[in-house]
Amino acid sequence: MAQLNGTSVYGTIFASPIISKADWMSHSNERQVFDMGECMGIFQLPTKHSARGIAKSIAMAGVIAVGISGCSSFDSTSTTSVSVPPPPSSLGNVEYETYLLANELFVNVNAPQGARYAVVGFVPADTMKYNGEEQHPMMMLGHQLEQGLITEATKRGYVTQEFKLSNDIMISEDSDRVLTRDIERLSALERVDYYVTGTMLHQQGGSIVNARIINVQTKEVVAAATRFFPIDLFWEQEQVTSRNGMLYRTEGTR
Repeated sequence: MAQLNGTSVYGTIFASPIISKADWMSHSNERQVFDMGECMGIFQLPTKHSARGIAKSIAMAGVIAVGISGCSSFDSTSTTSVSVPPPPSSLGNVEYETYLLANELFVNVNAPQGARYAVVGFVPADTMKYNGEEQHPMMMLGHQLEQGLITEATKRGYVTQEFKLSNDIMISEDSDRVLTRDIERLSALERVDYYVTGTMLHQQGGSIVNARIINVQTKEVVAAATRFFPIDLFWEQEQVTSRNGMLYRTEGTR
């Protein structure tokens, strides 16, 4: 509010770097209130009604308009766009996927203390056997699930049996080993209480893995878990794949 023909002129001002607080105080010895924190105050102009005083009032009114504009921009909330990085590649993270599968599989197992487990290979759900001639990016997933779950079960305190252990150490010209698939060389299998196994269902973007823990005596499934394994765990994603003896080309990305 401004009153040019009265004894004083009042108005609401906003802080501006153009006119300092000392400059405002020099116009009058009367009370002036400034609140820099709230960016506003009350000023009182000299009581003289001269043309010079009126000109100063008009100038100050212009400063008020500039101050309002400045504080409006100060109070406005600025938004900054944040770019989301693309998800990391699954290549080489098969052990992490196996760890997550084991977390779900073993979370509610209530087996007696000292129970023995045998982890065997995972097979395709349709044929129930491994096909070495099948060319598929996930063709080795069943073997890795067997080896990985042996590790995960042992780390969690379960007693696992290595049933591919031979009677003796086999030494050749370039290597030595104790694991074999030769039935005649296998050692006698100790008591096994539970089997850890499962099936796989291959699809375009990867494989659905169904894992289970089975009681050997009762054949009851005491625990189960399902997890999707991306197709690029072992190899970079390919545009040409083989399925049922036929070549298929996949356009675009997953």
